[in-house]
Amino acid sequence: QVQLVESGGGSVQAGGSLTLTCVSSHSRDCVAWFRQAPGKEREGIATMYTRGGSPGYANSVKGRFTLSQDGAKNTAYLRMTNLKPDDTAMYYCAASIGSTGCTLRNSAYGYWGQGTQVTVSS
Repeated sequence: QVQLVESGGGSVQAGGSLTLTCVSSHSRDCVAWFRQAPGKEREGIATMYTRGGSPGYANSVKGRFTLSQDGAKNTAYLRMTNLKPDDTAMYYCAASIGSTGCTLRNSAYGYWGQGTQVTVSS
């Protein structure tokens, strides 16, 4: 059973930055970040194959968010810059094992963290 623990959320003003961290108890193939704002569906925003390749991003965060990972530590990072009030949401880390094509679909991930809140004020 893979356990994921997120940290790094908080409250910032618009234009600020935050870095989220996701520590996994096991090695995983795909890692992704999702977010869910109140009253909205969960949105996949960034994903990457941990054994190589470039991350993929949703249009809503492309150019502002950067996903990276440290394989030796089974840890993924989401660096968020130029934050906007619309970025306010609960952010979740997700992982899958046995995959080579990493996507932003919720259904592709079997392991989820508990979430960390990000609040951006104007």
